[in-house]
Amino acid sequence: MSRRPPFGLEPHAGLIAGVVVLQSLAVAFFVADAAGDVVAEGVSAHVAVEALAALGLLAGVAIGLLQLRGLLAADRRKSAALAVAAGALSEVIEARAREWGLTPAEADVAVFALKGCDIAEIARLREAAPGTVRAQLARVYQKAGVNSRPALASLFLEDLIAAPCVTASDRRADPAAPQRP
Repeated sequence: MSRRPPFGLEPHAGLIAGVVVLQSLAVAFFVADAAGDVVAEGVSAHVAVEALAALGLLAGVAIGLLQLRGLLAADRRKSAALAVAAGALSEVIEARAREWGLTPAEADVAVFALKGCDIAEIARLREAAPGTVRAQLARVYQKAGVNSRPALASLFLEDLIAAPCVTASDRRADPAAPQRP
């Protein structure tokens, strides 16, 4: 199980945010130091070098902020897509359960099976006997017209995949056709 870093930032976003903060502090230091040197000594080669370093760091801060903004936007898009997919799968499961005439218990067993739970886990989660779960799962397979968990899962996967399957002959005819995973 992967853990998200503090504040919900992805690891790369947190690293970039930390570098941007460090660069911002360095910019503030160089600007303050250069300003102090100008007041004390006037403009000199040393002040010019510090000013160039401050400009370089400031450019790094700006680029880092743009990168951070892009990463956070991508994270929001991925989270939204995952929520849509999860909602879509839930809707597909409910529709199939109604279509197949599954009882609520059979629908629960089907969902646990799709999640990868074995018979013992499903029995424990549903507080039922393993034999009862086996019988319910067998009825789910029968009503769905399949004979295994992978076949059951493939029915739901087919409903969720929008892209049509592309055969090798389709790719030869149209090299721009999407590739099959």
